[in-house]
Amino acid sequence: MKTVVVGAVAGGMSAATRLRRLDPTAEIVVFERGEHVSYANCGLPYHVGGVIADRESLLLHTPDSLRARFDLDVRVRAEVVAIDRARQVVRVREIAGGGEYEERYDRLVLSPGAAPFVPDLPGIERAMTLRSVTDADRLTALLAERQPRIAVVAGGGFIGLETAANLRHRGLAVSLVELDRQVLAPLDPEMVPAVHTELRRHGVTLHLGAALTKVLPDAVALADGRLLAADLVVLAIGVRPEVGLARAAGLAIGPRGGIAVDDTMRTRDPNIYAVGDAVEKTDRLSGDTALIPLANTANRQGRLVADAIAGRPVRLDGRLGTAIVQIFDLTVAVTGWNEKRLRAAGRPYQAIHTHPASHAGYYPGAEPMSLKLLFDPADGRILGAQAVGGAGVDKRIDVLATAMRAGLTAGELADLELAYAPAFGSAKDPINMLGYIADNLRTDGQRTVQWHELDDAVTAGATLVDVRTAAEHTAGHIPGSINLPLDELRARLGELPDGDLILYCQVGQRGHTATALLTGLDRRTANLDGGYRTWHAATTGG
Repeated sequence: MKTVVVGAVAGGMSAATRLRRLDPTAEIVVFERGEHVSYANCGLPYHVGGVIADRESLLLHTPDSLRARFDLDVRVRAEVVAIDRARQVVRVREIAGGGEYEERYDRLVLSPGAAPFVPDLPGIERAMTLRSVTDADRLTALLAERQPRIAVVAGGGFIGLETAANLRHRGLAVSLVELDRQVLAPLDPEMVPAVHTELRRHGVTLHLGAALTKVLPDAVALADGRLLAADLVVLAIGVRPEVGLARAAGLAIGPRGGIAVDDTMRTRDPNIYAVGDAVEKTDRLSGDTALIPLANTANRQGRLVADAIAGRPVRLDGRLGTAIVQIFDLTVAVTGWNEKRLRAAGRPYQAIHTHPASHAGYYPGAEPMSLKLLFDPADGRILGAQAVGGAGVDKRIDVLATAMRAGLTAGELADLELAYAPAFGSAKDPINMLGYIADNLRTDGQRTVQWHELDDAVTAGATLVDVRTAAEHTAGHIPGSINLPLDELRARLGELPDGDLILYCQVGQRGHTATALLTGLDRRTANLDGGYRTWHAATTGG
């Protein structure tokens, strides 16, 4: 059997190499329109920034090495421009000479990836993108030859922030333009101020709620009329699935704009499969289609499609979209849905905010982090999580993503046996604490109020009570709150006004203790989830 693979990066090359391991005699031909194959495109911003100095370390294989190790016929600078499904052939154009020829297939795997979105704006041809090794080569060459001093990065997503940080690492003055009022759309608004602060602390100027309208020879124009000086302009607005080849061949395109495939990665044509950033996946929480352009999913699809071609039963489960990014000294990670999405979908949820340390506070070097957990209040199903902080963010989001994949409830996080030593965690790990809080909400009858619900609750007559110390209250408090420190609360119960009470402390723990006490005394109380720290971040931007 002859298998032709279109695209030689993550999904396509995973499919080709896995198929070779399954079938030593199969004929496998791989076409790649670019110059490079099997490269680590996630490392490109760090190479541009000089963090990964050796360019060759990003090139995992060459056509020659793939031929030697896997007996793969890999042809670079060869673009598949058409598919004849009836005859089961593809038409290939040689980039260098322009000649064309046909190649027969028994099975065809499409892995064309996604292309950077480039808006149709005046002067946009001066802007650069960063998606391939060729893009990185052009950008590093420009940095070396022209030595620009001022850069504008358009787009505040993962790639935009990595690019901005790495250009700062090279010493450029960097402005970041983002159409939304915040960077990193997967984060809810109360979780993102730390990111804005970190960017500004390292000299990145943020222009939020701003649209790029024109690229000039030495500047960019924004929709509000401002001009930003720019020796260099980098676009990181997002990517779009490369579906032109599939559409021209009459293959189905899904509602999200990607190639439609079933859970075996097969298209509407039984002889054609598709994998990677070009295809639509299934959202694990909703069952709807989604575009999730992540390398781990592309690699997983590549492996599974090889199994399918070899006749093995396969099924790609729904995806959570787990992702992480390093922004200078800050780590940001997400999995599942955020609160904005849940609210827009009208889906019931309960939120928990905590602000733990990366490891035991008494051991030197503990770093702060903020965690947010979202779960179904009826059955405890975990719906999503966000983490922002220093060390330890990565392993917490990975545990939560694994818990979601395993179907654990929020309360069952308390039962996880996680590795503990003072240098690595706490006896009650931050993940365990999320489980304890979820269990409190379910079994103890405690109520919480979210930061965005506070104004309505006070308007309805609730009294805000700050149970922190007098010194903490003086240093900063929520307007209108009265101060009754937790350790004095029993002796001063008579000072509490009638009616509903909303208690808060710095991060929620003392508020929980005070709420338990007063609830036991038949007072109607609620704890401000995440405490003053969450409220302050959400309402003041930090």
